[in-house]
Amino acid sequence: MEIRNGGPEDIPDILALLDGAVAWLAALGRTRQWGSEPFSATPARVEHIAKYAAEPFLLRLAVADDGRTVGSCVLSGDRPGYATAADEPEVYIRNLVTDRARKGSGIGAALVADAVEETRRRGVGLLRVDCYAGGDRRLVGRYRELGFTETEYFEVEQPDGGLWQGQILAIRV
Repeated sequence: MEIRNGGPEDIPDILALLDGAVAWLAALGRTRQWGSEPFSATPARVEHIAKYAAEPFLLRLAVADDGRTVGSCVLSGDRPGYATAADEPEVYIRNLVTDRARKGSGIGAALVADAVEETRRRGVGLLRVDCYAGGDRRLVGRYRELGFTETEYFEVEQPDGGLWQGQILAIRV
């Protein structure tokens, strides 16, 4: 597997990864994270993901030996609007998704290690990420396994009136 920079031409592959993740989560009955509709079927989501291929974002892709995109990680020096500000410069993982058919093969860990190296390369001491923290908090646990420490819990009101539960985590670099 190779990790490389991505661009606008890679957006269809990222949407396919996200669609696969949504289908996988829905099959497990875990629809509170990203819902049950494919990302590619919602124009606002497609537009949002397309922005990740342009400045100020850095799009990193995990590409298998056969040339297939099997993961993506979007990095930024800016946090999303719902996240509290850090009191120092940071790199923020804005989106991380891997091919669910290759679950357990280390793609996510490789992308996080790459994000740590990019943070170090920029001379920044803080890498943060947020994730879904509802249900059994399995995703929070996975990020802890990758070296992150929980910092802040937050909630975002959804259009249906429900609350999306999130957790911000950090790694000191």
